[in-house]
Amino acid sequence: MDEEVYDLIEHAIDLAFFKGNLQLKFYEFLKYRKTKKVEADEFLASSTADELRNIISELTEYIKGGSDGEHKTLREGYGHIPKPQARKIKNYLYGIVDDARRYSDDRKPGRRRKKPSK
Repeated sequence: MDEEVYDLIEHAIDLAFFKGNLQLKFYEFLKYRKTKKVEADEFLASSTADELRNIISELTEYIKGGSDGEHKTLREGYGHIPKPQARKIKNYLYGIVDDARRYSDDRKPGRRRKKPSK
């Protein structure tokens, strides 16, 4: 995938955390770009997708809460974000990864259905 796509994802993460802007519809973006399945798979295996999964995991633990050392660290890192907003961001970031997975699944090779003739 192009470097600009990864930059777009990084920018979407920043906007989600700092401006509350949750507007990237990644599936539609991939469709518009006519992205190939191999490119979507490449994204899913990338460090950017790993970073998204890591943030999702951290936000999940932050929302769940707890009193151990890990949760204290997460509160320090994400404490400026109210938990309802953290849930929205977590779901948004999960949606980006899920959109790429769904797009990849939709692009599996196979027979194309012919439209019935009238």
